[in-house]
Amino acid sequence: MSNATLVSVIIPIYNAEPYIEDCISSVLGQTWPNLEIIIIDDGSTDNSFERANALSADNITIITQANAGASAARNNGLRHAKGEHIQFLDADDLLSTEKIRAQMDILAGKPDYLALCPTAYFDDGSPPVEALPLQEWFAEGSDDPVDFLIKLYNGYEGYGGMIQTNAWLAPRKLIDKAGWWNEMRNPDDDGEFFCRVILAGKGVGYTDKGISYYRKFQRKNTWSNRSSYKNQQAVLQSWILKSEHLKSHENMTGIRKALAYNFTELSYSNYPVYKDLSKKAIELATAYGGFSHPPYFGNRAFNKLRWLLPWKILLRLQYFYQWLKGI
Repeated sequence: MSNATLVSVIIPIYNAEPYIEDCISSVLGQTWPNLEIIIIDDGSTDNSFERANALSADNITIITQANAGASAARNNGLRHAKGEHIQFLDADDLLSTEKIRAQMDILAGKPDYLALCPTAYFDDGSPPVEALPLQEWFAEGSDDPVDFLIKLYNGYEGYGGMIQTNAWLAPRKLIDKAGWWNEMRNPDDDGEFFCRVILAGKGVGYTDKGISYYRKFQRKNTWSNRSSYKNQQAVLQSWILKSEHLKSHENMTGIRKALAYNFTELSYSNYPVYKDLSKKAIELATAYGGFSHPPYFGNRAFNKLRWLLPWKILLRLQYFYQWLKGI
């Protein structure tokens, strides 16, 4: 038995049959010597459970539950996890072999820090190792959790972005302090969760010696298959919760700007399809100091007009244009 600290890897599965073997194999291949793998089958209707179960190992535990969503599955994994550190991993993604070891190394002597690594995005069907990891601003690390979140949320010029769930490695005690996953089905469940966990710690350590590999799927981007009202409502609620988590830090330079920026983007992304959500987001953006145009509309032609036309007219025109093109 290794004397190394135990790390629990929690993998929620829902209909991930084509990918789960590679996912688990990337964990079994880790150079960190003391791991447990907790797989939560969230009511899969394919052969995900059978594929996972075929990879028998002493350190693998497989638990089944009725479908309740990824966040509920992660919480179920936490109930069974014995490790002092937690690695969350989506079932269609992968870790480089040295990912956990590299992050555990930078956390040595820093018990109240989270660890972060770069993410490489690869297309489904392409070799993951051919994807190059993105070079992001958070490679600088941080000894100030609030400042880190201001940068992540676009409160300072030249920052912003997204951090993929698998890129983190978190001490269990910070997760317990912050509170477990909010089990409302939400595309931004990880954003809200890690906002709390980051605030519960003293900083973020970074290493480029490990890589999180994130699988991208090609889906036709039509108006009919974009986020549902329920999903968009959940994302707005997620940002409301983040604003509440940051309430005690509102007077710090950049916090109000960051929140106004993100509520502004939500108001734009929901208009004109979900006008009530857009209206609520406008009200919240205004409450945090102002409502201004986001930096980019996603279409070059419309982007050139963003300072010339009222935003609602411009978004209606863009919506009509996309409807005509059937994209």
